[in-house]
Amino acid sequence: MSASPDLYIGIMSGTSLDGIDAALVDLSQTAPVLVASHYQPYADPLKEALLALHQVSHNELHQSQLIANRLAHEYADAAQILLKKAGVAAGSVQAIGCHGQTVRHRPEHGYSVQLNNAALLAELTGIHVVGDFRSRDIAAGGQGAPLVPAFHDKVMRHPDIHRAILNIGGIANLTDLPPNRTTIGFDSGPGNLLMDAWISRHQGKPYDKDGAWAASGKIIPALLQKLLDEPFFAAAPPKSTGRDLFNLAWMGRYLNGGESPADVQATLLALTGDSIAAAIQRFCGGAKEIYVCGGGAHNEALLSHLRHALPQCHIQKTEVLGIAADWMEAIAFAWLAQQAMHLHPANLPEVTGARHPCVLGAIYPA
Repeated sequence: MSASPDLYIGIMSGTSLDGIDAALVDLSQTAPVLVASHYQPYADPLKEALLALHQVSHNELHQSQLIANRLAHEYADAAQILLKKAGVAAGSVQAIGCHGQTVRHRPEHGYSVQLNNAALLAELTGIHVVGDFRSRDIAAGGQGAPLVPAFHDKVMRHPDIHRAILNIGGIANLTDLPPNRTTIGFDSGPGNLLMDAWISRHQGKPYDKDGAWAASGKIIPALLQKLLDEPFFAAAPPKSTGRDLFNLAWMGRYLNGGESPADVQATLLALTGDSIAAAIQRFCGGAKEIYVCGGGAHNEALLSHLRHALPQCHIQKTEVLGIAADWMEAIAFAWLAQQAMHLHPANLPEVTGARHPCVLGAIYPA
């Protein structure tokens, strides 16, 4: 007799600022089952407002709260469309796990800010909401990120094969799953965000489809080396990062102004690929299988770069393990919501650097 469904919604809007991923997930079995999914792009004015909040500006506290309210409405719309697609009533869903939109990540100062009005989201949907997943881990001395490695550890381990899970969103992060050893996870550096920002500036496109523009240019070795000299890359885990460090202003300090834009794009792709490869070689030594998820999993030029840099590793998308590359993080936040609702610790101190396991998230009852 099969178990009754244990339905949760995971909502993720990541560093890429492209939009909202919403997943309805059945967590009644060992392996999560994706029941339905919905992607909702951000309108340009909302994206621009969110980007502006990454910088200190006039009246930013007021603006951030207005945008949090706006995001709650966007998240509620996404959840309702998702439920309509699935033919599932809101009352059948245990909770929504909503990460919110990160606008500042400064764990070294004891905080990380994800915009969302979780109380309003609960009011709009009639479903319990779990939000603010990072603060408890940071309170315990951790980075508050990355959070998804705990989910990878739960559902993607192999008893005999050394695997690593590579998520390439705006920021790239790794989960190392060595058999019979402790899981570690960390941010390796920029994923798509610098490439997305550069092509947006020069071609007005949101991203470089298949890495085609980068493939048309040539890597600038001197620029690449200057970028790779950033101390973050040499730092040992636990570590996390975001737009606070990696942004076009940071990259622009190393430009002389005469570079071909396509060559800069090629160099930014190499920066992402080389920093990931170096992190795998240094901190995930012995990994035989790399499974890729996130938007960068569709960048064929980047995957080719990684395969060339890591010939000892078999690199595939996470679909072969039963979890679609595009929905990994949204599914993970559904799982994180389930852990919170049952008051189960969901951080991995070896990943975040926290002093002890913590129950993550604040619960807002419907």
